[in-house]
Amino acid sequence: MSFIDRSIEAEGLAADGAYLRATGLKLVIQLPCYNEEATLARVLDDLPREIDGIETVEFQIIDDGSSDRTVEVALANGVHHIVRNRGNKGLARTFQAGINNAIAEGADIIVNTDGDHQYPGRYIADLVRPIVEGRADVVVGDRNPGVNPEFSGLKRFLLRFGTRVVRHLSGVESVSDAVSGFRAYSRAAALKINAMTKFSYTTETLIHAGQSGLTVLSVPVETNSATRPSRLFTSMSAFLRMQVATILRSFFMYRSLSAFLSLGLAMTAIGLVPILRFVWFYAIGEGEGHVQSLIIGSLFVSVGYITAVIAFLSDAIATNRRLTEECLERLRKIDADRRRTRR
Repeated sequence: MSFIDRSIEAEGLAADGAYLRATGLKLVIQLPCYNEEATLARVLDDLPREIDGIETVEFQIIDDGSSDRTVEVALANGVHHIVRNRGNKGLARTFQAGINNAIAEGADIIVNTDGDHQYPGRYIADLVRPIVEGRADVVVGDRNPGVNPEFSGLKRFLLRFGTRVVRHLSGVESVSDAVSGFRAYSRAAALKINAMTKFSYTTETLIHAGQSGLTVLSVPVETNSATRPSRLFTSMSAFLRMQVATILRSFFMYRSLSAFLSLGLAMTAIGLVPILRFVWFYAIGEGEGHVQSLIIGSLFVSVGYITAVIAFLSDAIATNRRLTEECLERLRKIDADRRRTRR
C-alpha cells in the first residue's frame, strides 16, 4: 500500500482540500559518505530522532569506498542501515544505491543530507512536512544561493543561472537552488528516481521529477560553515563543465524531439535562403556563376532533413526509456514487498 493510500485510509481527504494527515510513516535519513570520519558523529548527533507526523525515524549511510573509520563511526552512533560500495562509485551512484535500499527497507519518506555537516539537522522537519501533508512529492532545501555569503560571487552567479536553466527544462518554477543536495522524497517519487550520471544527481533528478509530473517545492534552509573543500569537483571550471554536460544530457534525454526538430528546421530554413537566391538568378538568366549557392543550400537542407529524422528516432527511443522506467518502478515495488514479507 502506497504512502497516499495509507494517508487516505488513516483519516481521509477533507472536502475543502485540506491536507492529508498521515500516521505510521517511516522516515529514512540517508547520508552518502566518503571518508567522513571527522564529521560524521557530529552530523548524526544533529539529526532529529522524532518528527511530528512520523512514527519511525531511521538513519542510513552509504559508504562510497571510504578508507577511514566512517563505517565504524556510523555503527558506534547507532546508524540503522549501512550500504557499502565496492570502491568509489561517485556521488550519483552512491545516492541511487541509498534510495534503492531505503525503498527496500520500507521508507515512506527519504531525506538526503551530506556527511560533511553542511546542512543543519533541524531543517529536516521542514523538509518532510509538505510530504506528510500531501502537498509535495519532492522538497528541496533552498540555501538562497544568490546571496549566501558562504559562496563566492562567481559561484552565486553560476548557481542562479544554472537554476534558471533547470527550471526551464524541468518545468518546475518553485525551485531556486537546483544543486542543493538537501532533499526529501516521498516513496512514490523515490521509486521513479534514476540517477544515470556519475558526477551528481541533483540537476538530473530534478529535471526527471518535473518531466514525470511530480510536485516539487522548496523550503528555506541555512547552511553551516564549510568543514572541508568539496570533493565533488576540484575547481569552479570543473564544476561548470560537469554541470553543463549533465544539463545537456538531460535536455536531449527529455526534450529530444523539440531539440533536434528545432535544429533541423533551422538548418533547413538557412539552406533555403541560398537555394532561393540561385533560383532567382537562374530565372533572370544569370544562374551561371551562382551554383555555389545551390550547393551550400542543398548541404544545409540535407543536414536539416537528417537532423529532423534523428528527432523522431530520438523521440521513439525516449518513449522506450519511459516504458523501461515504468517497468523498473514496478520491479522496485515488487522487490520491496518481497523483502517486507520475508521479515
